[in-house]
Amino acid sequence: MTSVAALMASPVISKADSFFTPSAPVTVGEIMDMFICQVPGAPISNTVDTLKAGSRDIQVTGIVTTMFATIEVIRKTIALGANFIIAHEPTFYNHQDETAWLANDDVYRYKADLLKQHNIAVWRNHDYIHHINPDGVRMGLLKQLGWEGYYNSAVTNVMMLPATTLSSLIGHLKQKLFIDKVRYIGDPKQNCQKILLMPGASGGTRQIQAMSKEKPDALICGEIQEWETAEYVRDAQAKGEKLSLIVLGHIASEEPGSEFMATWLKEKLPGIKITHIPSNNSLSFL
Repeated sequence: MTSVAALMASPVISKADSFFTPSAPVTVGEIMDMFICQVPGAPISNTVDTLKAGSRDIQVTGIVTTMFATIEVIRKTIALGANFIIAHEPTFYNHQDETAWLANDDVYRYKADLLKQHNIAVWRNHDYIHHINPDGVRMGLLKQLGWEGYYNSAVTNVMMLPATTLSSLIGHLKQKLFIDKVRYIGDPKQNCQKILLMPGASGGTRQIQAMSKEKPDALICGEIQEWETAEYVRDAQAKGEKLSLIVLGHIASEEPGSEFMATWLKEKLPGIKITHIPSNNSLSFL
């Protein structure tokens, strides 16, 4: 598939077609399988995309998509009468959602008990949504930014935008992604046209290697190791290169992927109420 439209129109397996009608009950496992079967090379081995609460057999009364299944998101899910949360990131504070080390922790126990009390299933959809073609998180972000027309699937991280200043580019990002403040390195008056877009947490090595290879005017990313990527950009500027950095925050850069997921589900499950609840930034700025 080469476009979001093609992906949204793609048929699910014939077995799924017989399940997903407005009058038929649908289980958590059936919905998980419906998405997974769209992903090239699935199932993915050693994936973190497992159930973090509930079971595959729960009959779904409503679905919530979100970046993080926070306690606030869980409470809103309960208020909606929904019982299936599809989150992009961990529920229990570490990549693998390991919980043995949290067994005596009051915050963990409260959250786990809240999910169990209301029979809510939580599925992490991280690896699969990134491996769907094209990457669902990236396409959700491009749509929210209005940049789909500049996307080239053959060059997944690089786009050529109409020439603008770094200041105007930052203003556009803040407006479209509802961000109050961003961190950046660069001259606000610098011309920016060739953009390297790396949402989420790619890691310093990948970010630096991509900047070295592509020579962009600016890297727009979700988050950084401050002692890696930021220091590379600072030295590149001292060397005389026209390279800027914009750090959106991990949540702001990938939350649109959960909206992509909600839209995808609405096309496939017209009989189920599907709601995207933003988890929003956990940090505030003075």
